[in-house]
This record gives sequence, C-alpha cells and structure tokens, in this order.
Amino acid sequence: MADEGNIISDLNSGNGEDTSPSAGIISQYIKDLSVENPNAPQSFQWQEQPQIDIQFNIGARPIDADVHEVELKITCASKTDAGTAYVIDLSYCALVGMRNLDEAQAHAFLFAETPRILFPFARRVVADAVRDAGFAPLMLEPIDFNGLYVQQLQAQQQAAESQPAGNA
Repeated sequence: MADEGNIISDLNSGNGEDTSPSAGIISQYIKDLSVENPNAPQSFQWQEQPQIDIQFNIGARPIDADVHEVELKITCASKTDAGTAYVIDLSYCALVGMRNLDEAQAHAFLFAETPRILFPFARRVVADAVRDAGFAPLMLEPIDFNGLYVQQLQAQQQAAESQPAGNA
C-alpha cells in the first residue's frame, strides 16, 4: 500500500516550501469610530423624514511582505432642514495574510473580497452606533464589492485608452 504522506509532499515543490496560493483574514477590528449627535435632544423631536447620506471607501496598505491592512471606511449622515441628526464615521479594518498570489489576484482580494467579508460586521457596528445614539438602527443595504471592483477596473482601463500618446 502506498504511503499517503508521499502523495501530499509530491503536490508541494521539491524544496519543501509551500508554493500554493493562499489568502485569508488574520484579524478584524474597529480602528476608529466616531458618533456625533450634535442636535440632541432637539433632534429627537423632529418630524421631518431625514436624508441619509452614505459614503464608503476602501484602502489597503502593506504591513510587511505577507500582511496588509485593509480599511473599509463608512460615513453615514442623517440630515433634515432643521439640522444634522447624527453622523457616524467608521473605519473597520482587517489584517490580511497573502502568500504566493500574483499581483492581480492580490489586488482583487484586497479591494473586492476582503471588503465583502468585512461588510456584514461593519454594517452591524453602524446599526448599533445609530441605535446607541438614540435613533432607529440604520441597516445598510448589501454592497456588491466585486461588481464595483470590476466597474472601477474597466473605468481605469477606458481612461488609460483615451489618453493621447506622448508627443513625438
């Protein structure tokens, strides 16, 4: 009977190093959370339906060769003609480990897949922060981070193609 350990070792490189691509979340955390309730207690009496403005941004920075920090920044503001009811600023982050990924795969994991993984947790933090500020919880709609990532890549490619060539 064949030794099963030999089958596994044959899948790896001959030098004993693991060359298979891997990526994953090491940890996730709130890096910064700001809750502003500037017009309390008057804002609790306002009857007008507020306008909710939601902005988000994704950033990534290397920590070392195999670890990056990905930041999902979400800003939510509730305003009426009477003033601002609340502003929530959240920076929700993850440490991401990646090994043996090509540049395109690593970029996609950092800017599409990691935000997709982080979003449900950040969504809960925002809902809790709004509720704790004295308002009905704000339930953010799901975001298609992969679709947005592909759209952004296409827009960058179109912009690069429309740039005139250098002067001769």
